[in-house]
Amino acid sequence: MRITATCLLAAMVALLLACVAWQPEFSWLAWPRAFSEAGAVGAIADWYAVVALFRHPLGLAIPHTAIIPRNQARIAESLGDFIEKHFLTPDLIVGRLSEHNAARALSAWLAHRENSAEIASGIVDSLPRLLERIDESDVASCFERFVLPQLARVDVSRMAGQAMQVMTEGGRHRPLLDRGLTVVERWLTANVDLIKAKFSEASRFTPAPLDAYIVNKFVEGIVALIREVAASPDHELRRQFDDAIATLSFKLQDDAGPRRFGRLLLRDCIRHFRDGAYYGVLLDRARARLVADAASETSVVHALIEDALVSLGKGVASEPSLQVKLNGWWLDIAEGLVLRYRHRLSGLIADVVKGWDAREVGAKIEAEIGRDLQFIRINGTFVGGIAGVLIHLCVLGVAR
Repeated sequence: MRITATCLLAAMVALLLACVAWQPEFSWLAWPRAFSEAGAVGAIADWYAVVALFRHPLGLAIPHTAIIPRNQARIAESLGDFIEKHFLTPDLIVGRLSEHNAARALSAWLAHRENSAEIASGIVDSLPRLLERIDESDVASCFERFVLPQLARVDVSRMAGQAMQVMTEGGRHRPLLDRGLTVVERWLTANVDLIKAKFSEASRFTPAPLDAYIVNKFVEGIVALIREVAASPDHELRRQFDDAIATLSFKLQDDAGPRRFGRLLLRDCIRHFRDGAYYGVLLDRARARLVADAASETSVVHALIEDALVSLGKGVASEPSLQVKLNGWWLDIAEGLVLRYRHRLSGLIADVVKGWDAREVGAKIEAEIGRDLQFIRINGTFVGGIAGVLIHLCVLGVAR
């Protein structure tokens, strides 16, 4: 188009020269001469106007030319300010976003297992790279700032007492007690000879047969008592055991002594964890486990993430009230982000435009406008020619 417009200007000049040369012989050439003369002037004027926007005409530093490169900084500021005022407004953005049920669309998308699987694959694939960038100091900092301070405030004694209370409610501990009685019975039966040997060592002045008799009777009595307790749900020893557990649970929760001991024990455990350089061990084991799991075709982490995303999608998709809450939460976040960062975004746009090369800015804008710029030159040529003919007609009318 640029070549076309230039060739049209050359045609006007050629026509003008031809008319000047042959007009004395052919008087009617005054009309095409008027057309070509004014058309050439219009073409040159519009060429100058178009070129002056983007660069110096013919490389001459004529005042008020190369307007866009020379005013690059002002244009950049104006562009950023224009976008901030007319596009990055909370009312406009929130209004547009509120037209769409984003929560329903996202939940429906997540409900398809193929989509959730893609997200899970991306997360699992990124875990090894993420762990490679984490070193022992990062883990130590995380534990020192978030985990250990919270752990230090835990009341271990009270938690243990509450756990024991939960275990004993409704007789939940009785199967464990029965299992313990069975284990003790088996141990006594299997270690009778060891008990005899230890008893003989402690009783040096009694004959060995007497020692064996005493130990056998002792073991037989203990085993009989254990079987009696195991067979009787209402045995007195069971009630004593239950009372002892209840008392211990109460003391762990309310007695100052056990609670103080629990705090000291927890403090010693935290100090041992810090002094033992376990951060690196934890990191190495976590890294090895996750890398091995990520490389497995039946990745546990992948399955967990995938199932969680699918469940989340189905749950949100079936709850319109939850969608309303999530959309409201999302719109509040969007409004806050716009209010907080719109000035920074407009500043970023202005800085980017300022950072462009001045010639490159003009070339980019000229290329984006494209053909219309050359049509200005072409139209200017024909409009100028028509105006020249009309002026010539007016001059002839006045002369007559």
